[in-house]
Amino acid sequence: MEPQRIVTFLPSATELIYSLGADDKLFGVTHECNYPSGAKTKPRVISSVFDPASMSSKQIDDKICQLMTEGKEIYNLNRENLLNAKPDLIISQNICEVCSAHTEHVKIAMEMLEKKPEVYTMDPHDVGEILVSIKEISTMIGKEKEGDEIIDSLTKRLEFVKSKTFEKRPKVVAIEWVDPFFTSGHWIPEMIETAGGENLISSEKMPSRKMKLEEIKGANPDIIVMMPCGFDVKRTVYEYDNVLTNNPSWNELKAVKENNVYAVDANSYFSKPSLRTITGIEILATIIHPDVFADLQLPEDSFMKISYFSSRV
Repeated sequence: MEPQRIVTFLPSATELIYSLGADDKLFGVTHECNYPSGAKTKPRVISSVFDPASMSSKQIDDKICQLMTEGKEIYNLNRENLLNAKPDLIISQNICEVCSAHTEHVKIAMEMLEKKPEVYTMDPHDVGEILVSIKEISTMIGKEKEGDEIIDSLTKRLEFVKSKTFEKRPKVVAIEWVDPFFTSGHWIPEMIETAGGENLISSEKMPSRKMKLEEIKGANPDIIVMMPCGFDVKRTVYEYDNVLTNNPSWNELKAVKENNVYAVDANSYFSKPSLRTITGIEILATIIHPDVFADLQLPEDSFMKISYFSSRV
């Protein structure tokens, strides 16, 4: 029997449910589910224990480290909203316990619910696995045809980027957090390679990790892409300005000197294993090979080049 009452524990699942035309079956989402706009009206079953909106990347990192050291949760379950949702399907994730509600929250939810729902856990680590999760979820909720159409469209866009040849593959470092520095892991290295770059430092399918400025210096990238997890372009540029603009060691990097540092909307196109990951590849392709991909139609405010002047806009 197809599920009739779905609860999602991560934004990319919420986005997929809407894209499949099954939002009438969606009865609970997280505080981060703001795309598409209709998701904002759904009851919140997950919330953060602190508000990171006005915090710097260092303050956020310090707070998360404190909570984890003390054995405390980063996210809370709203018992009332969960019980009212009466889910027969919960979609969760097992990728990162920091980024979204984790499998541990599913266990807590199952203890709260008298009638136990089915659980689907998203755990993709590359682009192919993201497409597989789309296929599995769409089949599970009776939207296989719609899921196949979405996958076909995304695959065609992916193949278009892959069909291009390049005389040179610029060396690229993607940075997932600013203070402290973190590498960009999981699907990001593959996205860079698909877009025509040579990925440096991070490894495909592996989690992000802390790194030192010395590592970036040693890699000597041609291009640096700033993609702090959950940040949009404006917030990334603001953070860059406060943390890195006046850092002499940072300003000695080749990519900085040659004005090849970019901010992207990580929250929409990179941080989550979603439909819009393919748009992220198109953004990277435009950054790395602007002449080859000049005709790609990209969303407004999806990326910008960071310079001394633009960082103060």
